[in-house]
Amino acid sequence: MPAAPCSPVGAAPGVLDRAEDGARTVVTVDVDEQVFPGHYPGFPIFPGVCIVECVHRSALATAPAVAGAAWRLSAIESTRFLSPVYPGDRLTTELRWSRQAGSWRCTATASTERGPAAHVRLRFETEPTT
Repeated sequence: MPAAPCSPVGAAPGVLDRAEDGARTVVTVDVDEQVFPGHYPGFPIFPGVCIVECVHRSALATAPAVAGAAWRLSAIESTRFLSPVYPGDRLTTELRWSRQAGSWRCTATASTERGPAAHVRLRFETEPTT
């Protein structure tokens, strides 16, 4: 049995709503996340890699249905961090899906109450389930 993937992020996204080509999710960044003591001591900021992980989890939770297939992240095509995410923030992610030459692209904007925090573009492949 394969081991579960490790992640520094404890929270799972909640799906707020879905559309034909996308969705909106929310994660509340727990003040007790294990990453905060070292990033940065005395001034905690949610690391960018954790924001990307929240977007990844949101994408998996809202991926278009493909019969008999499992989703696999194949690339982080681009990421732009725009503003910090702090402990206790609600990170709302708006996702848009499109089919791209045999793969799927998920374009997302993650925002806090203060505005956009990151733009992320992920590429996924589907693999047959056995």
